[in-house]
Amino acid sequence: MNTEEIELRVAKARQLHADGCNCCQSVVLAFADLLPVDEPTAAKMAAPFGRGISGLRETCGCVTGMAMVCGLMEQSMMVKGLGNRFREENGDLNCMRLLQLQGRDHSCNDLVACAARLLGETL
Repeated sequence: MNTEEIELRVAKARQLHADGCNCCQSVVLAFADLLPVDEPTAAKMAAPFGRGISGLRETCGCVTGMAMVCGLMEQSMMVKGLGNRFREENGDLNCMRLLQLQGRDHSCNDLVACAARLLGETL
């Protein structure tokens, strides 16, 4: 993906999140046009994975969203590398710990943007 397309997807992910989609949905729907499912199905599939899997505050929904996109694009081998890059950039993969870091360097909307950027750079 070229830089312009990546930035369009980052902006779309940020806007989806600002409009009320959870973190996972925001990442997945920013890439929905590349997936073998329609947008409503993608949104439903990603819905329970926001807030660290339905509010459990475990694996960040942004990371889960990246994994879903990779899986649907038959690129599952990319997930470990994406997860490691996300952790390097943001300090963790765990929703609760990421929330504790908020205010220092990033917000959930920034995490959504990071995940979309990493996906775009990798796909």
